[in-house]
Amino acid sequence: MFDRATTFGEALDDPAARAILERYMPGVAASPMATQFRGGRLGQLVAIVPALEDLAERERFFAALAEVGSGTSRPPYAPPIAPDPAYEGEDVPRGSARVEVPPTAAQWDPIEIRLTGPAHGNPFVDVELDAVFERNGTEVRVGGFYDGDGVYVVRALADAPGAWRFRTRSTARSLDGITGDLEVVEPRAGSHGPVRVDGFHFRHADGTRHRPIGTTAYAWTHQPDELQEQTLETLAAASFAKLRMCVFPKSYLYNGDEPADFPFVGSLADGFDLERFDPAHFRRLEKRIAQLGALGIEADLILFHAYDRWGFADLGPAVDERYLRYVVRRLSGYANVWWSMANEYDLLWSKDLDDWERLAAIVGQEDAFGHLNSIHNCRPVYDYGKPWITHVSIQRVDVYRTAENTDQWRDQWGKPVVIDECAYEGDIDQGWGNITGEEMTRRFWEGAVRGGYVGHGETYYPPAHGRDDEILWWSKGGALHGSSPDRIAFLEQLQAESPTGVWDPLPSDWDVPWGGVAGEVKIAYFGFNRPRFRNVILEAGAWRVEVIDTWNMTVDELPGQHRGSLRVELPGRPFVALRLTRVAAA
Repeated sequence: MFDRATTFGEALDDPAARAILERYMPGVAASPMATQFRGGRLGQLVAIVPALEDLAERERFFAALAEVGSGTSRPPYAPPIAPDPAYEGEDVPRGSARVEVPPTAAQWDPIEIRLTGPAHGNPFVDVELDAVFERNGTEVRVGGFYDGDGVYVVRALADAPGAWRFRTRSTARSLDGITGDLEVVEPRAGSHGPVRVDGFHFRHADGTRHRPIGTTAYAWTHQPDELQEQTLETLAAASFAKLRMCVFPKSYLYNGDEPADFPFVGSLADGFDLERFDPAHFRRLEKRIAQLGALGIEADLILFHAYDRWGFADLGPAVDERYLRYVVRRLSGYANVWWSMANEYDLLWSKDLDDWERLAAIVGQEDAFGHLNSIHNCRPVYDYGKPWITHVSIQRVDVYRTAENTDQWRDQWGKPVVIDECAYEGDIDQGWGNITGEEMTRRFWEGAVRGGYVGHGETYYPPAHGRDDEILWWSKGGALHGSSPDRIAFLEQLQAESPTGVWDPLPSDWDVPWGGVAGEVKIAYFGFNRPRFRNVILEAGAWRVEVIDTWNMTVDELPGQHRGSLRVELPGRPFVALRLTRVAAA
């Protein structure tokens, strides 16, 4: 039958199915772009048809398609595989596996319990393992994973100081009932723990303020080591505190390279064994996550996406769940991990809203340490009111206007707003990838004064900049070439100077948004407007007045302290802000 996985071309070539396409998506079926869309899945294309954003109408569309023709037959999805209760016979002593327990662990570091046990059969699916940890009078269950070559690991996040005890549970007799203890000691210098939601903002677990001024390099860990090292060097010199990145590789514009390895054992040429993960691949990913953590950068891990030529976007429910449990068990012990269920969830033709809720529940079950979790849209915005979603992770909803919606989205969902994709600074042919550095910086400021956070990305076309590669930061990392990162760092510095370390929206003028800290600091941002002066009425008390050039990164203070009302002279050029700071009470 024709379904979400059917390609647009397959449906177009069937007369009855084509008639349904012309009825439900006429703007696509009759478009000159229909040839471009031939390889796209119907489950993806419905996301670009406004009428099909209505879920009931979408169901009618797929129901109509199901009634005509046979479509392309596909093998059924792989079924779930239950652990083997007879994996080890009764002759194997219970708890006989060799165990390695660190005597101490620094708070906020991973705790690794390593067990050397059986390797016959397929331990990835045959064996279930977890451990129950007791610390400070509370218990927490942490799932284990197979790391290859007869080694099993339970990795916990050392989230509390003091004495820890554990007991393993497993369907493999030799791994079951092993006990041990360790001491969690003071955190390392600069280690602040996982990021938590703090109202409309964020703090680390130790109370340190976190501002998720982030960037995107989707497939940087799927590149050669030399390029990955260059990416880390670039990040070390920048001020970004969060990096969006994919677990699965990406196949898209400027993303045609074949990775050296994958989450699953296998290759595109030979196929993938969806019952066996590649531990070496994950060890390399863990190394990069730890290196980001050392730089003070959160790894915002995208668990699923649609830009795929290997079949990872359509694994089926059982394999999706197996993959999620393995990934979360391996990585939730790192303090600097965030989860993103999907990049552009609505383009994943193989999943509907019920699937996303089911998959998010699995992440919640397996993550004992409550890392942040969200989901990212292409067109239809997800219901960010869902209890499992910790913060809004949204992309632009208009070619131009997005950050201007930040305060509205705060009110709508009552959660922090992170615009992870506002478009990218660059000069490629795609409209999402050719805004200027000035416009990128402007969008950051528009979001900031409204109490939110905007994400960066860069897509400069290499040949136009004297290079013969296809390395665009937004996907592969490498080096930054744009003009916005320094200005973004300047904005972050100004936010850090706030008494609270953040800005919230304040009562605004019809033509100028104001943000800051009520009664203490007020920032007006004029954007692309270029006034020569502004009349300002000050609240009670004495105030310091500063004119900020957000592009040239200067702060000019007006002499003296000011009360009442005054006329502030401005430079008459765009991208200027005004900061008022109360220095004395009334």
